[in-house]
Amino acid sequence: MAEWKEYSVHINEEAVESVSELFMELGSAGVSLVDRTDFETMPEYGFDSLWALDEAKFPTDGVVIKGYFPVEAVHSNLEKTLHQRLEKLKAFDLNVTNYTVESRTLMDSDWNNKWKEFYHSVPITRYLTIVPEWEEYTKRKDDEQLIVMDPGLAFGTGTHPTTQLSIQALEMVLRGGEIILDVGTGSGVLTIASSLLGAAEIHAFDLDDIAVQSAKNNIHLNELAAKITVKENNLLKDVTIKADVVVANILAPIILELIPDAMRVLRPGGTFISSGIIKEQEEEILTALKNEGFKIRQINQMKDWIVIIAQKPLNK
Repeated sequence: MAEWKEYSVHINEEAVESVSELFMELGSAGVSLVDRTDFETMPEYGFDSLWALDEAKFPTDGVVIKGYFPVEAVHSNLEKTLHQRLEKLKAFDLNVTNYTVESRTLMDSDWNNKWKEFYHSVPITRYLTIVPEWEEYTKRKDDEQLIVMDPGLAFGTGTHPTTQLSIQALEMVLRGGEIILDVGTGSGVLTIASSLLGAAEIHAFDLDDIAVQSAKNNIHLNELAAKITVKENNLLKDVTIKADVVVANILAPIILELIPDAMRVLRPGGTFISSGIIKEQEEEILTALKNEGFKIRQINQMKDWIVIIAQKPLNK
């Protein structure tokens, strides 16, 4: 029976996406997330089975992100490299001062259960619900649409506040027939949501080839490949497609880099949805958006995270 090495990083919630991506870059076969918010809020939506889990497994503060590596592929300095890369996250103004790293060995049977233990269906909006690929799910309403996800290959399963805020913003903005650019697509969840909400054409980009493949896999699961293209690209560099909406759920410092290109590719009156922003970074992003000429239409918040909906003026 094969053995797996599980590395657990207990860290501040704002570092979730970055640490998840870091695990994938180091060669993890997948990432799982343990967040107390899931335990406390899921029953409100009727998923009583979550309460059958052991409450002690959920952290009282922060989150635990877990990466999984085949034992035979784990090199001797992997944990040291992990610590070094975590320290480098400080350059992105993320709170990583206090974190812990633990590891243990799992057998195949344990590994299979770990993928499913903390990942359940999540209703994101009135009309959209994220469902893990393996879960049998019955729609609660006839007009409910399902985003089927396999979290085994990438980050961005839809449970994090930044992803939920982004999907909710898309639902507010989209009316049908739009051209969408999804920057830093990760697992492709925002791309899939855009398609289900009526977008006519979606172009998704990510710098990480693992994320590109993961997005393609999830798009295939949802049978949406005909409407969506996914490419490896550095933000919107050299992209000339004129879009109605640009959506980016990435780190705030990278959003700052993206703002001029978002203005460039948007049609007059187009919308820029940016998330991955902690509350303390709000003013910096707002200032940069306004300086570029964007009009701020709405700011929504979930926990310590915000999404900003900005519009390109009709005369630009």
